[in-house]
Amino acid sequence: MQTVERFLKYIAVHTTSDPNSETSPSSPIQFKLANLLAEELKELGLSDVYVDDACYVYANIPATPGMEEIPPLGFIAHMDTSPDACGENVRPQIIRDYPGGDIVLTGTGDLLSPKAFPTLDKLIGMTLITTDGTTLLGADDKAGVAEIITACEHVLAGNKPHGKICIAFTPDEEIGAGVDHFDLERFGAKYAYTVDGGEEGELAFETFNAASAVVEITGLSVHPGSAKDTMVNAALLAMEFNSLLPAGDIPRLTEGYEGFFHLNDMTGSIEHASLSYIIRDHDHATFEARKAMMFHAAKVLNEKYGQEFVKVTIKDSYYNMREKIEPYMFLIDNAKKAIEAAGMTPFIYAVRGGTDGCRLSYMGLPTPNLCTGGFAFHGRFEHIAVESMDRCTQMVEHLMCDIR
Repeated sequence: MQTVERFLKYIAVHTTSDPNSETSPSSPIQFKLANLLAEELKELGLSDVYVDDACYVYANIPATPGMEEIPPLGFIAHMDTSPDACGENVRPQIIRDYPGGDIVLTGTGDLLSPKAFPTLDKLIGMTLITTDGTTLLGADDKAGVAEIITACEHVLAGNKPHGKICIAFTPDEEIGAGVDHFDLERFGAKYAYTVDGGEEGELAFETFNAASAVVEITGLSVHPGSAKDTMVNAALLAMEFNSLLPAGDIPRLTEGYEGFFHLNDMTGSIEHASLSYIIRDHDHATFEARKAMMFHAAKVLNEKYGQEFVKVTIKDSYYNMREKIEPYMFLIDNAKKAIEAAGMTPFIYAVRGGTDGCRLSYMGLPTPNLCTGGFAFHGRFEHIAVESMDRCTQMVEHLMCDIR
């Protein structure tokens, strides 16, 4: 089966994760794809295929005779799609020999345009798969799933020698819980790659350091007619707190290695206000400084108003995996060789986010991230080229068999 056939089959399965759930998986619908993948892996002839109670899929291809001493190499992709956009009833559009220019998303009439997405110009002449504008597409990361499984099919059908190949598909990556219940022992790899990146050729071993912050503000309400020097308006205090953070350090105004504070939710009244932030930075020292800045802002306001009205709680989410990958840079060198062997040009990309590989690397499994070929993840303008998926499949196959 071709990679594109698998991809179209997988995106038809609804697997949106739920950030408000406390179960694992966060949405039971993810089991449908997990079980489908497990059956497919069994049919292809993979060994030890298993779906656990938390919706993780594991399988492997044993080493060919004489190659048992090669360290087992793993490949990982996630099955869930982002809750940022609808992932149900995906109706893909296929544009063959894309001529360039605007693409009409037939479900809404919206335009997928090179003006907003200039990388479309790189895809001229290819076969594109887009959404119809009513949902996301699901290339993040069902393209990675399809590429890994198709590479496995090619390996099993061929006669190239290889070491043990370990496969895992995870739930809930999109809500930061993708490796909460990952079984390293069952997986069995010494090194691994996630196949969860973007544009073809992309190779990542740097991610953000990440934390979440909640600012709780307690106000003091009295009648506004007699509020002089007494009322403390929590909603206004919340606005004042945000004004103490650098105005230019927000996602809209940052790129590359520039970090940010992102206010992603707020509520407020006179008596109570709450602000929810995420904090991101590639540099660990700057990351710590950003957290300290939030605590300092609370201190300034509490001293100004003479009471502890503002409380900040910060929880680290994940850390830049670079320091865990640097002792194993042969993984990056091998990935570059595989990318080139598949007809792509490798480039290093510092992920402005995180991957399952972040936490896996800190759990003792060095796990850089490879490209899938997709663009504009998490939204209605998501798209991918068939030819890119084919090259990414070849990249995975080269790593499985040809490069050590």
